Amino acid sequence: MTALVLLSYEENQIRSTSRSTIAAAKKFGEVHALLVGHNLSELSQKAAKLEGVTKVLVADHEAYAHMLAQPVTDLILSIAETYDYILVSANAEGKDILPRVAGLLDVQPITDVVEVVNENTFVRPIYAGSILATVKSSDNKKLLSIRGTAFEPVSDEGGQASIEALSKVAHSEKALAQFVSVEVTKSDRPELESARVIISGGRGMQSGANFAMLEKIADILDAAIGASRAAVDAGYVGNDYQVGQTGKIVAPQLYIAVGISGAIQHLAGMKDSKIIVAINKDPDAPIFKVADYGIIGDLFEILPQLENRLANR
Repeated sequence: MTALVLLSYEENQIRSTSRSTIAAAKKFGEVHALLVGHNLSELSQKAAKLEGVTKVLVADHEAYAHMLAQPVTDLILSIAETYDYILVSANAEGKDILPRVAGLLDVQPITDVVEVVNENTFVRPIYAGSILATVKSSDNKKLLSIRGTAFEPVSDEGGQASIEALSKVAHSEKALAQFVSVEVTKSDRPELESARVIISGGRGMQSGANFAMLEKIADILDAAIGASRAAVDAGYVGNDYQVGQTGKIVAPQLYIAVGISGAIQHLAGMKDSKIIVAINKDPDAPIFKVADYGIIGDLFEILPQLENRLANR
């Protein structure tokens, strides 16, 4: 059996979520990677080195420059017959493309897979991650989105995959959407989805200005900064900081939750973190139920102390 993995990338680097998706795909047999975009010569060489990939299919054309769902879907459909499994990362691109492919192939997609039991049985979270459901697919072609935090990413070195250029540009006659612009938040800090350490603030931070307290600690720990949905909705920080069911799913080595009560929607996005530290003045806050270490007290007193101790360790 052969699996096709749609690669996701940014700034000429293949995302760790795609490397996790490859790890899941390896359980089915041979793995081919699909790289879609424009000016991909350097990136295709990096894709060929991915552990576990035997072939890289490269669709390099200006029509694919912005990974719009319609042309990418048409491309996948043009080669889908060859594959038993089609996998994407459970990120924004994957969530945009997979349902369209599934609808046109008339198969049921299985989303947010966290475990591959066997070739047709999978585990995925439901009810904001409070329950894990085991589902079995009888479709002759399996379409899966993979939650990156559930699979250890394959190495980005050591592979020797062949590279095959896809010369035909598959696209519909009438484009239903077009690229207008993109706004990217630039930061010297690690990305939320790949950071080893994350410190997140909630409504208890009281204002966006107070997130500067988290920034000082993040600089010491080389950490990414996150936020609860309540903090984002209150306008403290932008929605690219949001961790949770409707934000980014993370599983760092260390997650520090500051002033976050622990609503189930937030827990769904970070409860797989290796070590969770919670700082909250409410001893009954739900966040303490998942925390490995809890500090009950005023965050405005605790954070300066924590910063001082870390700076002088």
